[in-house]
Amino acid sequence: MTQDQMTRPDAPATDRPWLDASLPVDERVELLLGEMTLEEKAGLCFHTMIAMGEGGELSEGDPVFGIASNREYVVGRHLTHFNLLGVPPTAREIASWHNRLQELAATTRLGIPVTISSDPRHGFNENPGAAFFAGPFSQWPEPLGLAATHDPALVERFAEIARAEYAAVGIRVALHPQVDLATESRWARQLQTFGEDPDLTSALGAAYIRGFQGSAFGPGSVSTMTKHFPGGGPQQDGEDPHFDYGREQVYPGGQFELHLKPFEAAFAAGGRQVMPYYGMPVGTEYEEVGFGFNKGVLTGLLRERFGFDGIVCTDWGLITDQPIMGHDFAARAWGVEHLTPAERMLKVLDAGADQFGGEHDPSLLIGLVESGLVGEERLDVSARRLLREKFLLGLFEDPFVDVDAADAIVGSAEHRAAGVDAQRASVAVLANGGALPFARGARLYVEGIAPEVAAAYGVVVGAPEEADVAILRIQAPFEVRGSMFENFFHAGSLDFAPETIAHVAEVAAAVPTVVDVFLDRPAILAPIVEAADAVVGNWGASPEALLDVLSGAAPATGRLPFDLPRSMAAVEASRPDVPFDTADPLFRFGHGLGLGAGAAVTTD
Repeated sequence: MTQDQMTRPDAPATDRPWLDASLPVDERVELLLGEMTLEEKAGLCFHTMIAMGEGGELSEGDPVFGIASNREYVVGRHLTHFNLLGVPPTAREIASWHNRLQELAATTRLGIPVTISSDPRHGFNENPGAAFFAGPFSQWPEPLGLAATHDPALVERFAEIARAEYAAVGIRVALHPQVDLATESRWARQLQTFGEDPDLTSALGAAYIRGFQGSAFGPGSVSTMTKHFPGGGPQQDGEDPHFDYGREQVYPGGQFELHLKPFEAAFAAGGRQVMPYYGMPVGTEYEEVGFGFNKGVLTGLLRERFGFDGIVCTDWGLITDQPIMGHDFAARAWGVEHLTPAERMLKVLDAGADQFGGEHDPSLLIGLVESGLVGEERLDVSARRLLREKFLLGLFEDPFVDVDAADAIVGSAEHRAAGVDAQRASVAVLANGGALPFARGARLYVEGIAPEVAAAYGVVVGAPEEADVAILRIQAPFEVRGSMFENFFHAGSLDFAPETIAHVAEVAAAVPTVVDVFLDRPAILAPIVEAADAVVGNWGASPEALLDVLSGAAPATGRLPFDLPRSMAAVEASRPDVPFDTADPLFRFGHGLGLGAGAAVTTD
């Protein structure tokens, strides 16, 4: 039997009675919990990033993100929950690494299997703090693009496919969906949301959870961690609370309750886990500390009002300062910066959380128990939730995956075709003076599209003056910040640079011009619309998917998942907690044009 084909060794029931699958799960949890040392319980309470070695081997760590070796985490620190970092080249390599990690876990005293989680990894975005490029997985629009379809059935189908692909390589927890409402137009985290509308976000978030977890939660499921409770959209000036200048979350419109609506829908759909946001509420009834430290929010609101008894894992890095990409970043201990790391940890536990996201040093927690500041019974409360999830996912029965099947399942032709269909369905035509659809075989001038791709749709020319139509792909604007990590979070002004506007106008003066904008935030498109003949929005679409829509080979069905503001003045005057609050928007939520004879405007 090869290493990749190994199955978990059976242990005599007298030695490990919790492995008896005929027993009720709660009894199995208690049997295992009763055998665990303080160090093993503490290890359960950490959920951190982990690196994979080349070729599916175990990793010696990643100093860029301060990540220790696989062996140190599993054997040395007793950690059993990990968020996989990076984009491995093949599914087989991920599956092989996963099995080797499970084999390592099986050598520990109690043989507790590890649980692997992941940020979204089916889209076009690459941000190590939020989401990963699809790599070997099927490629779909980003969640904002799924929202642009306005189709819960499509979202549920995406989640079913993503569940199959995750499970094939051993990923059993999705650190998503992100059901925050994108009510602040400048906010840096909109791309992984379902947009601005509470009803659409609620419907799509619930569909997403159903697809990932299946009709009944069990060995075939991927557990979902819905975030960021109690809603992360109303950030002061739209800044990101990964960073100290984005720490404040504000509600000048008094709409705190509205941001809870998608979470209610997530709980009704069976959402298993929750991640609170980094931000600290300002001017509300709640303590002005980050939500991960906030007892009124986590215990009073989440646990007591909503009756949520699932796992609560904090967002990453609330306790200790950590290096990221060559820069030292302070702990996101907003409102409790004055506390020591141990005191912050105590406050998180008192607030009602179970796991410390992004932290990897259990000695702090062990010290709190040994000093008498935290009772071991408090760790038992969280350990029960965490062990129960492992049992329900079937990890104790068989933690391994079929390495030989991984490449056939992940990124299969069927899955990739479904992803491309969704990409086409998400493209939103916002304005069209007649340039669309362009005729197949037309002379095309393109920017942001590889000439060899465009050549399948027309004759590619080298200058606008030689073309029948120009197609320009551009990115929504953002302000450049001081470190590499910060620049993954697009924030600041939504105005295009004058040189970008001038370039579009120059091309448009020579030939009818189509501008396609990657709208990870709702850019100020007024000057682009004025200059170009047609304007299109996308949230993750390949050049082929885009050109299929622009040429009329596929219908234009996408509709805006948010309002597009008319000006930055309107954005700055709006209230960040109130949806659809910018005055006189250029295009409203639900706007999208069809193409071709008799095409109708579709709006909500």
